[in-house]
Amino acid sequence: MFSKPQSSHPTPPTAANSSSVDAPVHTPTPAKKSASLIGSDLKLEGSITGGSEVQIDGAIVGDVRVERVVVGEGGHVDGGVFAEAVEVRGRVTGSVTAKQVRLYGGAHVEGDITHEQLAIETGAFFQGRSLRLQRAAPPAQITQPKPVHRVEDLAEQRTAPAA
Repeated sequence: MFSKPQSSHPTPPTAANSSSVDAPVHTPTPAKKSASLIGSDLKLEGSITGGSEVQIDGAIVGDVRVERVVVGEGGHVDGGVFAEAVEVRGRVTGSVTAKQVRLYGGAHVEGDITHEQLAIETGAFFQGRSLRLQRAAPPAQITQPKPVHRVEDLAEQRTAPAA
């Protein structure tokens, strides 16, 4: 009922048997950055660094420095988390530094959060300081200091006879 009828497949054109038929050219597409997964049965000891996303459902003892971090409901990070965006559903014991931080209802964070944007849902636990991430200020103009006069010099100028 749903089966395809069996037919003989013509051989694909090659340089030997093709005169004017051009085979379509497939250009490879750049690979998307895929998220790395730390499964619930894994425990890593050491730091993680990279340029993509990490989904943590297991345990990490060490710092995490990537572009985006998602700590799942069963995930636990014992160390610092540094990223552009951080979502926490599980547990983080250590500091979190990111432009965007979101703590979901089941999140448990013990440590300071340095952020530009912070969202905390009802039911999340947060023990620490919330610190606003400061963008680097533009470099200040360097001005030449004004000359300093000694008191003795000023006194001599006042008592000197005018010419």
